[in-house]
Amino acid sequence: MNATIGSADLNIHLAADDDHALFKWLVASFLMGKRIQGEIAADAYRVIVEKHQRDTSRKLASCTHRELVKMLGEARYTRYDESTAERLLKLSEKLNAEYAGKVTHVRKLSENKAEFEKRLKAFEGVGPKTVEIFMRDAAGVLF
Repeated sequence: MNATIGSADLNIHLAADDDHALFKWLVASFLMGKRIQGEIAADAYRVIVEKHQRDTSRKLASCTHRELVKMLGEARYTRYDESTAERLLKLSEKLNAEYAGKVTHVRKLSENKAEFEKRLKAFEGVGPKTVEIFMRDAAGVLF
């Protein structure tokens, strides 16, 4: 059974002003947006964010590529480990550089939902599927 994994399943409680939760859900959505089993993606989220406490864009950006590949391997997320590690680092670096590390800043700079989604897609490795997964749970608190 391949049930849809939501933010609540990962113990992420989203709120409009909770950057910490929104960032964690963005990472989870990013991992689940790839062609990989949902449970493996959820495990990768747990390993990176919970076990290794890379739960902010600054903490994630401080990882080396090799450390992230190792964390992904720990969760059996091995099919795209190299490119996923690279893109996670780029995601956190861009979020830090352009939005002060805050998903809420992406929201504040977006006039509407469509512009917010366009800004998300500007992150390398974030495509329509990742945006769809993220917005499924976050749209209600952001818009």
